[in-house]
Amino acid sequence: MSLPRPPAHVTPYVDALGHDLAVEFLLRFGGSRLYWAQDPKGRSEAEALVGAEKLRALSTFRPREVTRVPTARPWLAHSLRRKGLPVNQIARMLHVSDVAVSKYLRQPPDNSSAPAPRRDGDDRQLSLF
Repeated sequence: MSLPRPPAHVTPYVDALGHDLAVEFLLRFGGSRLYWAQDPKGRSEAEALVGAEKLRALSTFRPREVTRVPTARPWLAHSLRRKGLPVNQIARMLHVSDVAVSKYLRQPPDNSSAPAPRRDGDDRQLSLF
């Protein structure tokens, strides 16, 4: 199964950390403000998770020293579903309802606008045009 394409605000995390580690990073730090040290000293929780080299690589993508890590829940829902996790477990991990996860999974993972499903040949739907 192919990996879901990350949205633009998540792409730097995937490029620097790889898909699986980016998922782990966003699950742990998503929604929080994080200081991006240019020269990590081994004292941060983020460095303990990803290592100094990857944290340094990630800091090059960040425009400021302190930024808020995105939650990226729709993309995370798709990524976790691709790993085979059930909807209820994903909902607990993302701290949302199972209904929200089901909604995320119906949408494209990268927040792109997908074309609406065509209803050609369905005579139950009246044509508006």
